[in-house]
Amino acid sequence: MITFEEAELRAKILKSLAHPVRLMIVDMLKDKEMSFSEISSKFDMDKSTISKHLSVLKQVGIVTSRKVKKDMIYKLEIPCVIEFFECSTKVLRQYINRHKSVMDQHNDFV
Repeated sequence: MITFEEAELRAKILKSLAHPVRLMIVDMLKDKEMSFSEISSKFDMDKSTISKHLSVLKQVGIVTSRKVKKDMIYKLEIPCVIEFFECSTKVLRQYINRHKSVMDQHNDFV
């Protein structure tokens, strides 16, 4: 069994991924490094908001950055996060199928 402290740290990491924009950023970085300009161009929101999301990912070490001339280049430092995405997709599919089955049963009674 993990300790409470380890559970807290795991929760912090999971919380850092608990936003659609951050999930999208991690997915964008799975195949290549990207500049801040490239990342921010994919979203219709303030650059400061994108910067905050990147900062959250950097704080837990999922993403790293380096400066090249006037731009920051971001890299997915922990690629196994993508495996977690694949696992969460399986959980999501199971969840949808379970709820679809319940709804189908409900409709049979109506």
